[in-house]
Amino acid sequence: MEYKNKLVLAPMVRVGTLPFRLLAAAYGADITYGEEIIDHKLIKCERRINDVIGSTDIVEKGTENVVFRTCNEERSRVVFQIGTSDAVRALTAAQIVCKDVAAVDINMGCPKSFSISGGMGAALLTKPELIHDILTTLKRNLDTPITCKIRLLKSSQDTVELARRIEKTGVSALVVHGRRVADRPRDPAKWSEIADVVAALSIPVIANGDVFEYEDFQRIKVSTGSSSVMVARGALWNASVFSPKGKLPWEDVKREYVRKSILWDNDIKSTKHTLKEMIVHYSSLELPEGKAVIKSETLADLAQLYGEEKYYEFVNKSRVL
Repeated sequence: MEYKNKLVLAPMVRVGTLPFRLLAAAYGADITYGEEIIDHKLIKCERRINDVIGSTDIVEKGTENVVFRTCNEERSRVVFQIGTSDAVRALTAAQIVCKDVAAVDINMGCPKSFSISGGMGAALLTKPELIHDILTTLKRNLDTPITCKIRLLKSSQDTVELARRIEKTGVSALVVHGRRVADRPRDPAKWSEIADVVAALSIPVIANGDVFEYEDFQRIKVSTGSSSVMVARGALWNASVFSPKGKLPWEDVKREYVRKSILWDNDIKSTKHTLKEMIVHYSSLELPEGKAVIKSETLADLAQLYGEEKYYEFVNKSRVL
């Protein structure tokens, strides 16, 4: 994996499934992170080849739920993010997926209560020994590149100190989200504190925070000196943010997302969640479109809503053959 001058799709829960990753890549994303998957869930899964749709699926035994779906097309750019608080469990989980992805990332930045209460995500930021244990265990046992994503600590000095310790484990790159755990998304990202980390490390640093337009990629890169740039909400609202030609109308992007969800038989809950996030940003769930998305129970319902019935029929007939 090359981490210089890359545009990166951030890991986003219930959003970063295969169709959204492929959508972002089609518009210009070089590296696409999947949604965080918890190690406890992953170790209950098995890898299966899905010949019907041409994907590789990580399926939960018993429930038959698809926990992670990928395909050959994204093999060289997809990063699998694990939520963990235990080195051995992280390794067991990573071994299930590592042959099908370009890199494995450990989430050390999620501030959500379910992550922190399990000792995962941002809870790891205060446990440098455990971070060291997890990362060195993965590095020793896997050939796949290992990275991690952190948030800012109380002081810039603390963040730099932790980043240096992480660098010593041999990770390939470090993502720094320019907010502290207590910060809200509306609080401005502190690009200057990301710059402090960049100046202290020799490995590539990927800067994350407040990228909403294509021009912002260059702005944050110049401001921080980072190797690459990651975007979350800016891509969720309009995945064509990655295009140097400028954003497409969100209606076009939304329809293309629906088509890719149909093609890859995406989980209906994930598809609806992503569409609702787009609609809330540009419109309202109280309007007819929003209400219709909420009421939709299948991908066929969404195909009908967005005038993609013929595409839906074509895809499903092709599968039967």
